[in-house]
Amino acid sequence: MLWILFACLTALFESLKDLASKHRLQTTDPYLVAWSLAFFSLPLLWPLVLWLGIPPLGAQFGLALWVGGSLNVISMTMYIRAISLSDLSLTVPLITLTPMFLLITSPLIVGEVADWSDIVGIALIVGGSYVLNLRQSQKGWWAPVQRLWCDRGSRLMSFVALIWSITAVFDKVGVQNSSPTFWVVALFSFLAVGMLPMVLIKSPQPVQALAKHWWALAPIGVLQGIAVVFQMQAISLALVTQVIAIKRTSALLSVLWGCLLLKETGLKDRLMGTAMMVLGVLCITLL
Repeated sequence: MLWILFACLTALFESLKDLASKHRLQTTDPYLVAWSLAFFSLPLLWPLVLWLGIPPLGAQFGLALWVGGSLNVISMTMYIRAISLSDLSLTVPLITLTPMFLLITSPLIVGEVADWSDIVGIALIVGGSYVLNLRQSQKGWWAPVQRLWCDRGSRLMSFVALIWSITAVFDKVGVQNSSPTFWVVALFSFLAVGMLPMVLIKSPQPVQALAKHWWALAPIGVLQGIAVVFQMQAISLALVTQVIAIKRTSALLSVLWGCLLLKETGLKDRLMGTAMMVLGVLCITLL
């Protein structure tokens, strides 16, 4: 069961990447942090390609990379902006909304239909997102939902989850037309190139900021790269759905880091809500 260890390490380093990103966002522009996440992961990822070799590329690889990569440029930027605007323990759990959105986008795109376990999973995810703001229920039963939508960071992260439910389809096409490892490396390379114009236009003095803070930005990408390496190792030993289900437990760790290390409030409610959402993901992906 070595794949379980690799999947758990994936979740750990994903959560540490979020923690490092949140810490760096206190003094660094979100666009530069988002670009650093992709760029500084490449020194770890490209050696995998050199070691494993470039697989034969299918006819749909280019289309999948262009569409999926373009959407991920948007979602990655929104992801970093979300955690810069709101608590880590409130925003990161919302990435577990992706499987719920997939139950909407998949029938439209590939014709997949939900079964009973999917319905149970949706109920747990929706219920968990409500519990994230349970303290707001003192102001009325609708208040937690209003807080979720009115909080800008939470709103952005919900859109990220929606975009990822679409890019998941292109990820599947990309992997089918190459290999899991090469697809991830190609995607992150696309992100590093695709986000560069945005950084140069929107970040204040990006070259000077990178030269001054590269030593603090690099660990964000390195942690992301380590997480991807462990994920690829896990996928080589087990089903993708099993690995991703365990990977999503990173949300629980992010809640802990946010409350224990960043002094964010509401640990009990946010941990309970995140646990419900992760359980919902497990129902959708594993049952």
